[in-house]
Amino acid sequence: MTEDELLKAGYRKYTGEDIDVYFNLGMCWHSGNCIRGHDKVFCLNRRPWIKADEAVVEEVVKVVDCCPSGALKYIRK
Repeated sequence: MTEDELLKAGYRKYTGEDIDVYFNLGMCWHSGNCIRGHDKVFCLNRRPWIKADEAVVEEVVKVVDCCPSGALKYIRK
């Protein structure tokens, strides 16, 4: 999906230097795979709760790809 499509579908953008992460709360199953996958990128106790630059791009991609609901997406830059 393109950024415009993601934003129109209700995703919120979290900008990183080499990758942008998108999250749609309405789609989230709250499986916790993201937080368990990388607690420096995904941390519910801070704002913003997603910081894409807290890990290398490959680690972010790996965690996002484990999201069972599709609530997380990414676009590499």
